[in-house]
Order: sequence, then structure tokens, then C-alpha cells
Amino acid sequence: MKRARLIYNPSSGREHVKKHLPYILEKLEKAGYEASAHATTGKDSAKNAAIVACERQYDLIIAAGGDGTIHEVINGMAEQEKRPVLGILPGGTSNDFARAIHLPKSIEEACDVLVDGRQQSIDIGKVGEMYFINIAGAGTLTELTYEVPSKLKTMIGQVAYYVKGFEKLPRIRPNYVTIEYDGKLFEGDIMLFLVSNTNSVGGFDKLAPNAYLNDGLFDLLILKKTNLADVVRVTSAALRGEHIHDERVIYVQANRIKVHAETDLQLNLDGEYGGTIPGEFTNLHNHVDIMVPNKKLSCFQDLY
Repeated sequence: MKRARLIYNPSSGREHVKKHLPYILEKLEKAGYEASAHATTGKDSAKNAAIVACERQYDLIIAAGGDGTIHEVINGMAEQEKRPVLGILPGGTSNDFARAIHLPKSIEEACDVLVDGRQQSIDIGKVGEMYFINIAGAGTLTELTYEVPSKLKTMIGQVAYYVKGFEKLPRIRPNYVTIEYDGKLFEGDIMLFLVSNTNSVGGFDKLAPNAYLNDGLFDLLILKKTNLADVVRVTSAALRGEHIHDERVIYVQANRIKVHAETDLQLNLDGEYGGTIPGEFTNLHNHVDIMVPNKKLSCFQDLY
């Protein structure tokens, strides 16, 4: 019998996954899995649970919660010799990665994908000793994602990010960086840079419009030094995917990216604190298999 290990954050979102736990386990059992669950208890709990699930050779690991839970599970799986298939149940605040792979919002429909979907190989990113599945970035604007208190995110959801964002706007300052990408070089002051694996970042679904999860490439976005009014304007354009044509924006694709900064820049990995720059970002092509809806999806490039 196949075995499934559910790793869930009991406080994620509005405790959405926790409330549906009996339904999820029953759904897996009816699909032929011997199912068990692990409730996370704090930092690295999901990561450690994923390591154990790999060592015990489960067939399916399900990350149930927000992007932070998925991030930890990926970091637990990435270096293991045998990696189970990864399933996702969205239960967080923004659910960027779940949205990127077109998962249904409801737990019931997302469970259908776990048992009736298809397997798809995807790229993940590595920087230093850490991994990310969706996004890496640095700069004052990126720091708001991990400054939002978890209780605030649970109470008011996505609005919490915008509340914190507006608080930070008057304090935005540029940082001088050197960015090497596939033999090319950028030097100068920036407001932020993003190394994206998908097109779904921070509630925006057109921030990296050419991103695919299986092409072996990152989408690198750099916002050059600009004033507050232009930050607001470029952000507005990003909602429509028109920011990539702005003279203050560099948007390219690359397999390997090196970043150095004159001052400490806090690194954001999938919305979580990831240490500080400098760093080298490497794309690990088709490193993880995940369950996705059983239909043609725009987030995957047809490579054959």
C-alpha cells in the first residue's frame, strides 16, 4: 500500500487545514494511501518532518499551509537521495505557489488534485545552503513579507501585507549591488531584485510573466533606484504585467545569478527570512516532482 504523510501548519490561514483534517485523511485513505499527519510546532518543524518522511520512503508528502510551510518542506526534501512526490494543500494567507500551479482554493478540490492529478517535474532554486520553490529577493520592499506578524496574517489575511507595505514606503532606501547573471553584469543602486521561479509573487500574478516552472531558468527582475512616486507607479504597472517595459526595470532570464551588496541586505526566500546577501542562486532543473491539476497549465513549458 502507498503511504502519504501530511505535514500541516495548524495555525496557518484561519486554521483552514486543521478544520478539514478528517476530510483530508479520509480522502487519501479512500484513494489507497495509508495516511498519517504531522502538525508543525514551530520553526523547522515542517523541514524536519519532511526529512523523516523521505528517510522512511513515503510515496507522497503533502505540504498543507502557506508558502512558509511549503518552503520548509522543500528544504527538508531537496538534499534527500530519494524524494517522494510533493502534494500541496493551500491554507495560508497569500498561497503564491499554489496559485502559480493553478490549484483550486478549496481544500476539497485541492484534495482531488492529490488523488486524481498528474505528476510534474519542477525546478527549484538554491542559494547557499538553502532552497526555495517560488521566489528569492532582497531590498527594502521585499522585507515586509516576513515583518508581518503571523497573528495579523491569520486575522486579516492578504490585507496584512499591504498594511505593512504602506508603513514601509516612506523608509524605502536604495542599495548598491553587483549582480552577475549568465555572463552579464549590472552594477548600481536598486530598490529590490527578485529571482523568480513562477509568475506568482506577493499576490501579483504577472510580476514575472515569462516564468515557467520547468525551463531550467529563473526570471530575474531588478528595480533600479527611483523615487517614491515611481515605486508606486511601477507597482501599479506590475498589476497589469506592464512593468517589464519600464526603463527602471531590468527583466531577464538566467540559470545562475550572483549578487553582492555593499551593505547587509536581508534575503527573502518564499516569504521567509533567508539570511543576508552575498549569494549565488542556482536553478536545479526538474529536481522535485509535484502533483498538479490534470490539464495543460500555463506555468509549464512544453519542452518536447
